[in-house]
Amino acid sequence: MLIARIISAVIAVIVILLLLFVMPAAYLSYVVAVVFLGAGWEWSALARMHRAPIRLAFALGVVALCLLVNITLTDTLFRAVLIAAGLWWLAAFVLVIRYPLRVPAALVALGAPLTLVPAYIGITALARFPVHELYAGSGLLLFVLVVIWGADVGGYFAGRFLGKRKLAVKVSPNKTWAGVFGGLALSAVIGGVGSVLFDFPATRLVPLCIATGAISVLGDLLISLFKREAGLKDSGVLFPGHGGLLDRLDSISAGLPLFVAGVAIGHGPW
Repeated sequence: MLIARIISAVIAVIVILLLLFVMPAAYLSYVVAVVFLGAGWEWSALARMHRAPIRLAFALGVVALCLLVNITLTDTLFRAVLIAAGLWWLAAFVLVIRYPLRVPAALVALGAPLTLVPAYIGITALARFPVHELYAGSGLLLFVLVVIWGADVGGYFAGRFLGKRKLAVKVSPNKTWAGVFGGLALSAVIGGVGSVLFDFPATRLVPLCIATGAISVLGDLLISLFKREAGLKDSGVLFPGHGGLLDRLDSISAGLPLFVAGVAIGHGPW
């Protein structure tokens, strides 16, 4: 199992690097749309949809909304998307802390556009961020991914060696408070490195990276909650040892919109 996880992770990293640094930036939004189509398909299972035509229609609808918002994006719409994301993750926090309160399938289904559309817009927004040469496109996208992965990696090792007190045992029994703090510590370190690389004030970037790492944990917990409600171990089987797309996108979908909001305020092209 460990070997399968390592191989899957290496392949995923290689693919991401190729997408960010080799493929023309103009095609990024379309590739991400295909990825999110798969995520929408997996989300339909979390919403307890069973018939393939209904699941496909749901996934296509989510991706169509992502593309429509991206094409018609304005300053007002951009802010509205980020506000909607903020309200959704506030509601998600309530769901997690109150679990095992039953979550209606309709609310789970509503969570798909509220999660995936802001994440999609965040990716396309960062891809055209103009403030600094290193900020544009692949550089800043890779950085926020490293921040979120850092929170996950730091959380894993801190939780494994220091973790005793459980974080949310009814949602994800393996997560501990030590893991959370270890992950946030590594996110802060990465933020400090990023402030040097991007010539961005550390007093602003480091807290933003900590907050991004924190909400990425919430994203992980929320998908774990939805899987429990649906009676699923993994969201899918695309990545051996890792599960499905949503098992890889849960933290990113939560953390990326917050990071975009923090970076774009006073600096973005909107």
